[in-house]
Amino acid sequence: MKHNLTLVEQIFHTPLCEGWNHLMEGAIYHLASVILLLGYMGGSGIFGSIYIFGFLATGYFCYALWGWVDACGLDVFSWNLLLVVACLLQLAHLMYRLRKDTFQEEYDSLYKTLYQPLQVPMDVFKEIVKCSEDRVYSLVKDQNYAVEGKTPIDRLSLLISGRVRVNLDGQFLHYIFPYQFLDSAEWESLQPSEEGIFQVTLTAETDSSYISWPRKKLYLLLAKEHYIARLFSVLLGFDISQKLYALNDKLFAKFGLRFDIRLPSLYHVLGSSPEAEAEKESGRSFEPVVSVPQPMPTIQKAVPPLPHVPLSSSHGRASWPDSDALASAAFQRSHPRGLSKVRAPLAPTQTPEL
Repeated sequence: MKHNLTLVEQIFHTPLCEGWNHLMEGAIYHLASVILLLGYMGGSGIFGSIYIFGFLATGYFCYALWGWVDACGLDVFSWNLLLVVACLLQLAHLMYRLRKDTFQEEYDSLYKTLYQPLQVPMDVFKEIVKCSEDRVYSLVKDQNYAVEGKTPIDRLSLLISGRVRVNLDGQFLHYIFPYQFLDSAEWESLQPSEEGIFQVTLTAETDSSYISWPRKKLYLLLAKEHYIARLFSVLLGFDISQKLYALNDKLFAKFGLRFDIRLPSLYHVLGSSPEAEAEKESGRSFEPVVSVPQPMPTIQKAVPPLPHVPLSSSHGRASWPDSDALASAAFQRSHPRGLSKVRAPLAPTQTPEL
């Protein structure tokens, strides 16, 4: 206990310096102090850490050099040399992390455009990139990505640059632009255990590039990472809705029809189709013309009685139209468009061709 008290007294009751050394240390010592001051002004993040440890390594090296040349102290030199080695090891680790986190230009652009606005962590994006094998594919002009009825659905691809045309039976449907999926509809149409082929042809309009995830490998990732599964569900749903709206606008511009894309089997047509107009005209041309007998004018002079004619005679008079036919004809004359009006179909059996 006495030894401890003596140690405490030595720490807190040290004698004051009787005389200060008026000689200045060498320039190396002051240079090391300035470099350390600049090093401790670094920021956060990986680049801030590289800045800090770079200046610290330089400053400690200057201290070690000062201890070897001016102070001539082995302990000063040894400790500062050890600190220099520690800073260099930390710099090597930071450079390795920086190189590991660096993606190709296409992937970096993809993250900034599509994933960063959704605040997707970088670690999650690394898993997505790893699943795509960190490869970027290219399409030259007029090269097919998929052929109708031939290409199997074994991957999911995202267009990075260029433009792709979608055709069905040689008829143009719509375009696919950068940062849209090439085969989102085909992906959603199949279950994980099912196999299928493309029902449309995808052709590059210009030189294009895209990234691709193998189907089985991506399914395994989505089954393991629920966050990534929800992320792809949102992106695919938005992509499919954009393509449906593009098709809807194309049909409206061509036929004057607007479809409710939320119910593919039940949609409302806001304008009558050409077939309905033709049926309306044909219905009008074949309407039965029924004449209503007009009342005879009143004659004042007496008319001699007609001779009696037997009812069984072969030259009997024509029968008057019945009351139902008269009522129907009168209604048609008073409402000429009432019966010939064609309502817009609620659920037509045939969709107009594009």
